[in-house]
Amino acid sequence: MDFQFKRTSGISLIIGSLLLIATMVLHPSGGSVEHILRVYNVIVGSHSLAILCLPFIGFGFYGISVALQTDSKVSTLAFMIAALGLIAALLAATINGLTLPLFLSHSTEAIQSQPEVVQSIVRYGAAINQPMDYVFIGSILLAMGIWSVLILRTAVFPKWTGYLGILLLLLVVIGLVMRFNFIDLTGFRIFIFGLVSWIVSMGMLMMRR
Repeated sequence: MDFQFKRTSGISLIIGSLLLIATMVLHPSGGSVEHILRVYNVIVGSHSLAILCLPFIGFGFYGISVALQTDSKVSTLAFMIAALGLIAALLAATINGLTLPLFLSHSTEAIQSQPEVVQSIVRYGAAINQPMDYVFIGSILLAMGIWSVLILRTAVFPKWTGYLGILLLLLVVIGLVMRFNFIDLTGFRIFIFGLVSWIVSMGMLMMRR
């Protein structure tokens, strides 16, 4: 694997991780229509950062896929699964973080005259967001699990990164079995910070010769 490509992929993972952390720090908690309008700039800004981080993480994942490529090409399958999760994250961030606040900011008359209708639209946006979050979480975990197994088999990267990926996967599965909510703000932050620990580790390793 060409070192410059590998290094660029690692840098992309680090940049994407920093943007993702900034997103989680700035991300406001949900609330009423009035609350969404009150924190309009924060919502739009944090979700814009979330969208911006996706191509960086996607390119970094592509670098991981190439580094772990074997004759079976299963690493490419993992990349396609991860790409599906990133697309789901893009849709969720666009709909709930950009489209919904923009719609509400231009619907002041409807908010006053038809609050029930507007609230139904807000709930519909949340109903779209939740399955997208699950698609993102499931896809990223599955891809990370495949790459972690390949790390243990090929030793392209230190084996502890493979064990870390599998550990994170098992912890989330256990959390889901115990009905821990990974799609509310607190649960999603826990998942993201766990994911970032693996992404940053891979990024740092890919930046080394």
